[in-house]
Amino acid sequence: MGPVRVIGIDGHAGSGKSTFAARLAGALGGAPVLHLDDIATHEELFDWTERLRTQVLDPLAAGRAARWAPYDWVARRFGPDRVLEPAPVLLVEGVGAGRRALRPCLARLVWMEMPREQSWGRGRNRDGRELSLFWDGWERAERAHFADDPSRPFADTLVRQSGTGYEWSSGADATAPRARSVTPSDEFPRS
Repeated sequence: MGPVRVIGIDGHAGSGKSTFAARLAGALGGAPVLHLDDIATHEELFDWTERLRTQVLDPLAAGRAARWAPYDWVARRFGPDRVLEPAPVLLVEGVGAGRRALRPCLARLVWMEMPREQSWGRGRNRDGRELSLFWDGWERAERAHFADDPSRPFADTLVRQSGTGYEWSSGADATAPRARSVTPSDEFPRS
């Protein structure tokens, strides 16, 4: 990817990607986090790859600052531009962060391991009743996305939330049931 190493954090909506990304960013000394919710829109839940590439990934790969306008989910329009300077590591979190078109740009892919029904339940509870219709459509769209372009089989690391932090497994054993407990202060695996 050039001077910036990109780590994708993927998983079902509501699986804890944002929380994990924030903790990992802290463990990495304040690495920036790009939320795919800022790139996606109501009309383009999963059709945002080109926008991410041209506005963020390509400039960073060339050692230039990225500029993008984050989407405002309430106003249903793009907001003012943001600038992201190149950094040693960028965390990109969101459903689809490990999609086929992005995998060549990733130094690592993390999958938040949680059954989709449990994840979606958490997401619905988080967002409240006013977004119930959105969630109905989201579940159909996410199911179709992962049926066509699954990320989990390509993950370098599987992460599960536990009562004391996170459990992870990585490498060839990523899909094996073995895992080691990690607290937020532990060092995270790097490639």
